Amino acid sequence: MAPDQQPQPSARERLLAAAGELFYAHGINATGIDAVVARADVALATLYKQFGGKDRLVAAYLEDRDRRWRADWEAAIAAAATPRHRVVALFDALERWWAAEGGYRGCAQVDAAVEITDAEHPALAAITEHKAHLRRRLTELTRAAGAAEPEQAAADIVVIYEGTITALLLRSVPDPLERARRLTGGVLPTDTR
Repeated sequence: MAPDQQPQPSARERLLAAAGELFYAHGINATGIDAVVARADVALATLYKQFGGKDRLVAAYLEDRDRRWRADWEAAIAAAATPRHRVVALFDALERWWAAEGGYRGCAQVDAAVEITDAEHPALAAITEHKAHLRRRLTELTRAAGAAEPEQAAADIVVIYEGTITALLLRSVPDPLERARRLTGGVLPTDTR
């Protein structure tokens, strides 16, 4: 391979990228697997070999999106100077996602939860874990920031976060990210460092 050439994405990577684009832009139910395989430029049999069907592809799409979100959020946390700012870094990461998405459609996990009606759907575990991780990580961060009741503080911030996503999507209030940062600061003890 020439030094200036990048390795081509695998069929699995192309399927995940295509599913990510199409499911997020158009919805899971409105996107057929034929559109995904066409966008990925793979055979239908490849989708079934890699994922076993659309349901597992949806789960993999949400797991992949969660993995990327966690990495971005952790980078924002690492860049924050104080424990208090590490909590508020949630909204720094959200702001970067919102700006990068172009056609921001809110939380992919919430979007998927609205569309999935089968209680046994494999994607439900990915959705549940994404939201549970959010609360667990915020509990750790609020504890480090000195919150007297870190679980309660984390729950309050989750509500602020979910509302901020909706406000961004609907453009229902001015400056939702700044409002979220201010409200989150009110949940935390004053930073004396």
